[in-house]
Amino acid sequence: MKNYTITVNGNVYDVVVEEGTGSGVAPVQTAAPKAAPKAAPKAAAPKASAGAAGSIRIEAGAAGKVFKLEKSVGQAVKKGDAVVILEAMKMEIPVVAPQDGTVASIDVAVGDSVEAGALLATLN
Repeated sequence: MKNYTITVNGNVYDVVVEEGTGSGVAPVQTAAPKAAPKAAPKAAAPKASAGAAGSIRIEAGAAGKVFKLEKSVGQAVKKGDAVVILEAMKMEIPVVAPQDGTVASIDVAVGDSVEAGALLATLN
């Protein structure tokens, strides 16, 4: 028997897996879901002043943690320039500008956890 801890959609499960008997189906026992560990309080994310958000949204393509901010508010970017670097499963994933513009807002801070589709920044 082997014990594993698995996280699915933010829910943490302890799973015990037994070796099968050759029938092709191994019995699996699962424990009740554990409470997900509480995240430390987030520091206020650096944001541009209200109403200064741009019309071009830069969103996370995958869930992860904000690893690095490559650009800051007011900087010019070219299409394909990395604006934010996300970390997911020990990989660094650049989130790039979809077109040329100027960074209008950065809506996350380093260390923030984000879901796929979350707003990371905006451009003008």
